[in-house]
Amino acid sequence: MSLALKIVLAFASVVLIISILLQSSNSAGLSGSIGGGAEQLFGKKKSQGYDGILSRISTVSAVLFILLSLVLVALE
Repeated sequence: MSLALKIVLAFASVVLIISILLQSSNSAGLSGSIGGGAEQLFGKKKSQGYDGILSRISTVSAVLFILLSLVLVALE
């Protein structure tokens, strides 16, 4: 059972790393902070599309990673 949990933990960690690296950055530098404030409030819908899917994948894999880590520590 411990081996199966470790394999799932390794898979969750790889998915977490890949999904975080594929996400676009939130900051656009100094020019984005000055001129892009309205776009953040009224602009793009990041909850839909590619960034939204990657965000959900990151959240699920992070929760899975934390839970599996705690379970593995409790078992050993």
